[in-house]
Amino acid sequence: MTKTDEEIDVMRRGGKILSDALRVAVEMVAPGVKLSELNEAAEDYMRAQGATPSFLGYKTTKHDPPFPSAVCISVNDEIVHGCGNRPIPLRKGDVVGLDIGCWYEGFCTDMAVTVGVGEVSDEARRLMNVTKEACLRAVAGIRVGGTVADVGRIVEEVVHPHGYGIIRSLVGHGVGHEVHEDPRIPNFYESKNERIFFVENMCVAIEPMIALGSYEVTTKSDGWSVVMLDGSLGAHFEVTLAIHAGGPEILTPLPV
Repeated sequence: MTKTDEEIDVMRRGGKILSDALRVAVEMVAPGVKLSELNEAAEDYMRAQGATPSFLGYKTTKHDPPFPSAVCISVNDEIVHGCGNRPIPLRKGDVVGLDIGCWYEGFCTDMAVTVGVGEVSDEARRLMNVTKEACLRAVAGIRVGGTVADVGRIVEEVVHPHGYGIIRSLVGHGVGHEVHEDPRIPNFYESKNERIFFVENMCVAIEPMIALGSYEVTTKSDGWSVVMLDGSLGAHFEVTLAIHAGGPEILTPLPV
C-alpha cells in the first residue's frame, strides 16, 4: 500500500496532468455544452501530455460492461459514474460532477469536482461547498499513525449539521499501482477502521459523496450511473494524496 519517493514523484507529475485535464473540462461547462464534448476535451488533453485515461474500458468484474468514457460525468441526482460519452446538453442550473483518472508512467491518480452550470440554486451551491469542505478537512486531518476512522469522523462532523446524506455504499480508497487499492476509506465513522492505520508514503484517494436527501442509491440500466434513490441532488469532490511524515500532500490540486 506504500510507494517509494520516486514513485510518488511520478504520481505527482501525473496528478498535475490530471488536474489540468480536469480544468479544461470545467472551464467548458456552460448551458448547451454536451457531456461528450467535456469528455473528449479532457481525454485529448491527457493523451497530448503522455497520459492515458484510467477509467476508459475499466471493469469492476469480468462480467461488467467496460466503462465507455475517459471521464465520469454525473448530472443532478447522478452521484457518480455517469457515462461521459452521452450527447446530453447541459442546462442552466444543473449540478455536474466530473470524476477523472489517468495512467502516467505506470501509476494512476484520481480526482473529482462538482460544479454548477451558470446560476444554480442556493441549496445546490451550499451542498457543493459543504462537500468540498468535507474533502479538504478530511485530507488535513490525515497523518502518519492516524486511522482510516479519522476520515469518516471528520466528514461526519462537517456534513451532519446540514442534515445531508453521506453515501455509504461508495468509499475512498488506496491508489497508485491500481485504480482501486486497499485500504477502503468510508466517509462515515466505522469503529473497525480504528484498527487500520495510515503509514508514511501511503497514497490514497479521499472522496466524500454527499446528497441533499437520503444516502440511499441505485444504479441505472446502463450498469454504471449511480443515482440517488430519492432523486435528490448529489455532489462529489476527490483528491489523490501522499501521506508524508510532515503531513499529507495533495497530488491532484483541485481546479475549483
